[in-house]
Amino acid sequence: MSGQVDFDALYDAFNARNIEAVLKCLAQDVMWPNGWEGGILHGRDAVRDYWVRQWAAVNPTVTPMGHTIEADGRTALHVRQVVRGLDGAVLSRGDVIHVYRVIGGLIRSMEIRGGPG
Repeated sequence: MSGQVDFDALYDAFNARNIEAVLKCLAQDVMWPNGWEGGILHGRDAVRDYWVRQWAAVNPTVTPMGHTIEADGRTALHVRQVVRGLDGAVLSRGDVIHVYRVIGGLIRSMEIRGGPG
């Protein structure tokens, strides 16, 4: 996939809650959507804080299902998301598109779009 980011390993690290492994793939000034609370996060520290808050409340698992390269060079991943409560109950599940801009081997931005098709 695009720009030296191994997205399968990235999502494996996210699902394992290996936050440092994920953050090292992000640019220091990354722009990241706050898909849980709304808004846009700026920088690795903001993304770290967001995930720590999120994982204290819910247990999301995100699995890449396939990808395409967009005309502007961004990588669009079709992902399947399952969000469970801390008790294991499924709160939501569905497919969305995560769109990444990678520059110099680091993720500069991510966008969340509605599901494929």
